[in-house]
Amino acid sequence: MANPYLALVEAHATLLQKTDAPLFANLDGLTPATDTAAADAPVVAIFAPHPDDECIIGALPLRLQREAGHRVVNVAVTQGSNVPRKAERWAELKNACDYLAWGLRETIPGGLEAVTCKTRDGDAAAWAAKVDVIVGILEELKPAVVVCPNDNDGHAAHIGTHFLVMDALKKAKHACLVVQSEFWRAMATPNALIGSNSTDTADLIAALACHVGEVQRNPYHLRLTSWMADNVRRGAEVVGGAGVAAPTFSFGTIYRIDRFDGLQLVASEKKYVLAESDDIRAVFA
Repeated sequence: MANPYLALVEAHATLLQKTDAPLFANLDGLTPATDTAAADAPVVAIFAPHPDDECIIGALPLRLQREAGHRVVNVAVTQGSNVPRKAERWAELKNACDYLAWGLRETIPGGLEAVTCKTRDGDAAAWAAKVDVIVGILEELKPAVVVCPNDNDGHAAHIGTHFLVMDALKKAKHACLVVQSEFWRAMATPNALIGSNSTDTADLIAALACHVGEVQRNPYHLRLTSWMADNVRRGAEVVGGAGVAAPTFSFGTIYRIDRFDGLQLVASEKKYVLAESDDIRAVFA
C-alpha cells in the first residue's frame, strides 16, 4: 500500500518552495486596511526588536484592533543592525504597518543600538538613556496593552527589548496589560493561545511580504502558517493542560498575558485558549 500521507507532504513542500509568491516593495496590488479606531480608543503598543517582528507576533494586536476597536502602534525599538539597510527596512516597515492600518513610531532616528543585556549590565548611563526614550513613548501613547518579547526569547535584541520595556514601565509607573511574545525560543510558562482566522493570518503574511529584503534572505512569510499551526499543537498542552483535547482552529500564537501594576509585573493565574470565534476582550477579564 502506498503511503497515503505522501501527497499531503508533497503538497506542503510545494507551498513552502513557492517561487511566485509576491513580495511588496510598495503597496501596489494590496488594499490597505482602514483605521477605524476612535480617537480615544485604547492603544496597543508593540515594542518590536526588529522590523518584521511586529507581523510575526501580531495576531493578538490585530484581533484587538479588528474586534475590540483598539488602536495599534508599532514602536520600532531598533531598525536592525545592518546600517546600510536601515533606511530600506524603515520603508518596508512603514508599508507593512500601513497595510495593517497600524501606527508606526520611531524610537530615535535610525533606531536604538545595542539593546542587549550586555549594555544593561555594563553601561548604566547608555542603558538609562534608552530607558528614558521608551518612558517618553509610554507617556505619549499611554497604552492599555504593551506587547514585547519574553525574557528568554533566544535572541540578544529580543531579550534586551524585554528588559528595556520592563525597566521603562517601572520608571514611568505605567499600569497596563503586558503581553509577552515568543519566536526564537519557546516560553517556559505561557498562559495564552490566541487563534487567528484565515483572513487575519493571510494579512499578517502579506504584511510580512512587505519586508522584502528579509524574506528574500529567509522566506519565513511562507512558513508562518507552519509555525502558527505548531503553536496550536504545543499550546493545546502547555496552555490548555496536558492531555486535553486540542483546539479545532488551525492557526494560533502563544503569549504570556500579565498585568503591570505600575511597580512590578503581577503574574496572572488565568489561562486563555481563545478560538477565532471567541470574544478577544476576554484577555482583559
